[in-house]
Amino acid sequence: MASRLEINFVRLLSRCESIASVKRGEAEWRLEKYVGALEEMLVALRKNPSKPTPEVLTEYTRKVDFLKGLLEAEKLSSATEKALANQFLAPGRTPTIANERMPATKMVHMQTKARCTGEMRDELLGTGLSGKGTSDLRNRRGLPLDERQSAAELDAVLQHHHNLQEKLAEDMLNLARNLKNNTLAAQNIIKQDNQTLSQSMRQADLNFEKLKTESERLEQHTKKSVNWLLWLMLILVSFTFISMILFIRIFPRLR
Repeated sequence: MASRLEINFVRLLSRCESIASVKRGEAEWRLEKYVGALEEMLVALRKNPSKPTPEVLTEYTRKVDFLKGLLEAEKLSSATEKALANQFLAPGRTPTIANERMPATKMVHMQTKARCTGEMRDELLGTGLSGKGTSDLRNRRGLPLDERQSAAELDAVLQHHHNLQEKLAEDMLNLARNLKNNTLAAQNIIKQDNQTLSQSMRQADLNFEKLKTESERLEQHTKKSVNWLLWLMLILVSFTFISMILFIRIFPRLR
């Protein structure tokens, strides 16, 4: 069950997402204050004994960082800088409240991207900022044919760049996924090699112990063989000496 602090955090987060979904004037100060309060509540939520799971905390942090980045992007001067900064924002992946079909931060991200694209188009065409879509359409209809063609070409170029950015992001995601799989495969191979090396070292230790035992036995056997040979030579020499003495005694020297 969610704690009181988490319930208040979710309510304030939902309120911030609602404020961010509409176009705000320069005098609007609530969102920045609310986001600051969200950061403080998030820090307290991490230290709370009954804090949510790490996955939920990560999602909360992602949404708060998105709102902070959105505020920082709105403070930029040119529409091009705003659009570029908006491309690097990462909205939340799950709805904040139960009755949301799509995550509110994702919807805000899409609206902000569309707004920045329109402002950048107006800035490039030199027609000024347009407050509403219907007035922008009337202004475009009132333009000469060449300018309408230029606007259409600019829309096509912007859409092409947007598609390229999405494809690049998808390629980077696939590259990261392949890199992760290759890393895991390399880790498994290294782990197997370490196991094989450990088994080889244990087998080498066993072989060394056996070789040491056999060497000691061979040394003992060699010592025994040398002792028997020595005794045999002594007996043979003694027998020969005694035989010579007896031979001399039995057969005296001829005169």
